[in-house]
Amino acid sequence: MANDQPTHGSGTGAATRERIRIEEPRRYKVLFHNDDFTTMEFVTEVLRVVFNKPADEAVTLMMKVHREGQAVVGIYSYDVAMTKAAQATAMARQDGYPLQITCEPE
Repeated sequence: MANDQPTHGSGTGAATRERIRIEEPRRYKVLFHNDDFTTMEFVTEVLRVVFNKPADEAVTLMMKVHREGQAVVGIYSYDVAMTKAAQATAMARQDGYPLQITCEPE
């Protein structure tokens, strides 16, 4: 005997839905590292120009880099962090400074 009824699903009438987990993109810290050659004025200028920091915040961050050896100057998405780090590094190299900038996951 053949069953003329098509078989679809479990017959309960309830549709199953997959749960899709959407996560926030990972954020990255941009760090400036202290050296003996890059001037404080230059670091402050990079923070103002590339990282859009107000003058007082730029000076505070520059002093933190100077005193502690490094400081987080911003937290961004991966692409923004890498772009800002590359721009700041290019600016430093153009002016002859060895300023080291790194990015790491938050």
